[in-house]
Amino acid sequence: SDLFPLPLDLKAVERRLDEQIEAIRKASGQQYSRETLASGYLQIANANMIAPIKRISVARGYDVRDYALMTFGGAGGQHGCAIARELGIRRIVCSPFAGVLSALGIGIADISKFEERTIRRRYRDCFNPTPVGWLLELFEEMEAAAKQRLREEGVGEQSIRPPRRLLDMRYIGQENRLTVAAPEDGDYRKAFEREHEQLYGFTFPGREIEVYTARLELVGSQSDTKTQARPESCAASLKDHAGTTSFYFDGRFQEAALFVGDELSVNDRISGPAIIAEGISTIVVEPGWEATIDESGTISLFDRMPATKHDPVSGPHGFGAAIVERSPASGSRFNEADPIELELFNNHFASVAEQMGATLQKTALSTNVKERLDFSCAIFSANGDLVVNAPHIPVHLGAMSECIRCLCEDIPEMRPGDTFITNDPYRGGSHLPDVTVVTPVFSDDSGSDRHQILFFTASRAHHAEIGGSTPGSMPPFSQSLAEEGVLISCFRFRPDDPSSESALRSLLSGGSDPSRAPDENLADIHAQLAANRLGSRLLLSMVADQGWEKVAAYMEHIQEAAARKIRFALARIPEGRYSFRDELDHGSPISASIEIRHDQSRSEVLGSALIDFEGTGPFLPGNLNANPAITTSAVIYCLRCLIQEAIPLNAGILQPIRVNIPENSLLNPPRYPEPSQCLPIVGGNVETSQRIVDVLFGALKVAAGSQGTMNNLLFGRRSTTSPEENFGYYETLAGGVGAGPDFDGADAVHSHMTNTRLTDHEVLESRYPVRVRRCEIRRGSGGNGRHRGGNGMVRELEFLAPLELSLLTSRRTTQPYGLEGGNPGESGRNLLKRAGETVFRELPGSIQLQVRPGDCLRIETPGGGGYGLAQEGERKQRAGPLPSGRLPAPE
Repeated sequence: SDLFPLPLDLKAVERRLDEQIEAIRKASGQQYSRETLASGYLQIANANMIAPIKRISVARGYDVRDYALMTFGGAGGQHGCAIARELGIRRIVCSPFAGVLSALGIGIADISKFEERTIRRRYRDCFNPTPVGWLLELFEEMEAAAKQRLREEGVGEQSIRPPRRLLDMRYIGQENRLTVAAPEDGDYRKAFEREHEQLYGFTFPGREIEVYTARLELVGSQSDTKTQARPESCAASLKDHAGTTSFYFDGRFQEAALFVGDELSVNDRISGPAIIAEGISTIVVEPGWEATIDESGTISLFDRMPATKHDPVSGPHGFGAAIVERSPASGSRFNEADPIELELFNNHFASVAEQMGATLQKTALSTNVKERLDFSCAIFSANGDLVVNAPHIPVHLGAMSECIRCLCEDIPEMRPGDTFITNDPYRGGSHLPDVTVVTPVFSDDSGSDRHQILFFTASRAHHAEIGGSTPGSMPPFSQSLAEEGVLISCFRFRPDDPSSESALRSLLSGGSDPSRAPDENLADIHAQLAANRLGSRLLLSMVADQGWEKVAAYMEHIQEAAARKIRFALARIPEGRYSFRDELDHGSPISASIEIRHDQSRSEVLGSALIDFEGTGPFLPGNLNANPAITTSAVIYCLRCLIQEAIPLNAGILQPIRVNIPENSLLNPPRYPEPSQCLPIVGGNVETSQRIVDVLFGALKVAAGSQGTMNNLLFGRRSTTSPEENFGYYETLAGGVGAGPDFDGADAVHSHMTNTRLTDHEVLESRYPVRVRRCEIRRGSGGNGRHRGGNGMVRELEFLAPLELSLLTSRRTTQPYGLEGGNPGESGRNLLKRAGETVFRELPGSIQLQVRPGDCLRIETPGGGGYGLAQEGERKQRAGPLPSGRLPAPE
């Protein structure tokens, strides 16, 4: 501490640690020492730094093990060894100016000038097979312009480096572009495909490539400034040092050598454990690492331990493999969860799911996935329990567990290399546009003919076009499941078998109402597969690092922790029965009662609940029927909102819950053998799911009614003479959120069972024949109250071509309810103005019609309900999280 530039208050640190130790002891019974707790916090901090490094590097297609780790900031060197070892990086670079690198960089940075020109031509028009003359002239023109700008800043000709020529390229139909530097052999196509393979794991042989933008970078050196040099030394190793200090590592105190950076010389080598105190940074050299100093003063650390990290890209079947033990025995040494390890595994699993999501978004072809982010990625145990998900779409997540369980029943013999595709809403799916790709993750039991499933990785993405009677695959007036698109009951997909993809294409292109965009479907399925493969590799790497026994135990502990949290949340609600009823726009009721019970037989009060949907209306002839998987997703989401902590959403939340869904109700319709006999369900996923949430929150009075709809807007084109022009577009629109006891509702957001984005106007207008005329908050649409409901939004589109338009919306004849005297929110409105007319006329909530160029559609989405009686002059609060307190008395 004497070498630290600022005084350290050791007593304050010890006092705060003691407070935390006592809080943890009361909550979990676990007793820590100061050192173990501080070490645990350090591990968690490291894990939180490691996760984004993995996510960002994977999203850009880089393997971090091929690079060195650069520490940044005065404290970076204290974390470097632990982070590098977890990432599999063998070298760390520590600048002597680590604490002021930003300032130093600004002072010595080169001057760069960039030029770009939009091209947007097919590859064959730019290369035939070498760059055509106009492209070379374009690069020369850009180079001249960049040189002139450098000269204007005083950079001499001799200081200008050769230019970098780059092209932004993409497959025709893709939105994402890759920047490709000029390859040595001049073959930009091969270089592009190499980049695409590295980033996404596959290419599209034969698909045309578009050259979108030409770029040129020209760099002029501003300064030859060098960092300070250290004195020369010929020492093979450094034994003399400033002293020793106590160093807590690997669960015990160790003696560490202490060095002052100014006294070190070039070629000195320091073996860990050691601490190097620089003037503006501190470097911890952990055991197994060795530090060396070069002539610039930079300290490099090298991992001298044998490489033991699992290679996540090797192994049979292209998924990677790990030799693991069988399931943990009952006497496992990991039967008790360590709170620090629990948090670390939470982070590990969540990071895997987030990296899967980043890969899916970057890889996908469709606007619906890339721009609106209408997809979800998650990890499941071998029996189909949700372990962790990325923060994606709530309506997907509870349903996917049921989907995997049904697959296990249908396919008892799964094999390494298998992936399964399904969208069956009567076997765990949500609705037909939501296509689920499931990949079993196998162990490699060497010498055994039998492979053990350890996990499932799964991704569910909304395909904006999957066939059906209308473009966008969400017909407002469907009378059977067959009218809503192509049903994929359970398709075994093997990417290494060309016949497998041919069979899938035939399935998508067959039937009476096939998909209008099978190429886009296949591209997005490949993207989902790429995400699943990445998750599989990362999970197997975790197993190789931690051991299967420990990983399996903590999968269970994570779910048990979620169950414990929801039991505590339910215990805060007074015992009793809470009920609520709402109606769909046509009058069909959704009714729920929640019976809360407390278990006081233990030292702490724990809660449980029976959620009963008795009183809900019978199944409907239209498409607003939901299935039990959708209903369960809504229940899980509502329960998760009661927990005021950042815990993963997983199957443990349902442990203290029993759910009763009456058979033959609109939440549990009957299934028949043929799709033409099955009830339609496409609207139940998007509309009825929102009402289920409103009913559950209304029963507990934690929030007034939100917009209660996803405001589904679909348009497209289908032509038998020009199939290549067919397309379907789909989006959901934001609205108002209901207010609660302590917060105002949020304005114009996607809420509850949807978590998508609105398509960017530039993307929408560049890819589809529409123009965005208005997109704004619908002021005054939220209900008044002590806390106001959130406002809806207004979206107005002008159509530029003849199209088929469909609207599937609700809360057009009913209003989002207010609570405790709060006013309801405004109903939504759908309006159309034909070309040449001056007045908008009102449309019903669900409609299907033809629009012509110049027609304008305006959608005004509902506002949220208010909470409590408004008092004149009372100061309102802004929106915040759902509260866990101030709950109502039972009936």
